[in-house]
Amino acid sequence: MPNQDGPCCPPVAAPEPAHEVDLARKFKALGDPVRLRLLNLVAEHPGGEACVCDISDGFDVSQPTISHHLKVLREAGLLDCERRGTWVYYWVVPGALQQLSGALAIGAGAVA
Repeated sequence: MPNQDGPCCPPVAAPEPAHEVDLARKFKALGDPVRLRLLNLVAEHPGGEACVCDISDGFDVSQPTISHHLKVLREAGLLDCERRGTWVYYWVVPGALQQLSGALAIGAGAVA
């Protein structure tokens, strides 16, 4: 039986289509366990940035595959990088993780 007093919760405003595409690209990039682990390693690395040489050990995939996964994370806007000599250093794009967290927090008060 519908509530006669109105909706139980205020409606959630839909994000702009471009924002939805950006969020979907970020979440899709994190849908692979190797990429999720790489992002975590970079985010937790001392100083907030990590050389590819520091994060590529311990994976059961080749170096070109690691490079591909890092490229996907960069293209999704989750990581950025800079070449220093022969090595590439990565860091999490400021605000990228907060953006994802904010998208997941929609309606969190209703769940609690």
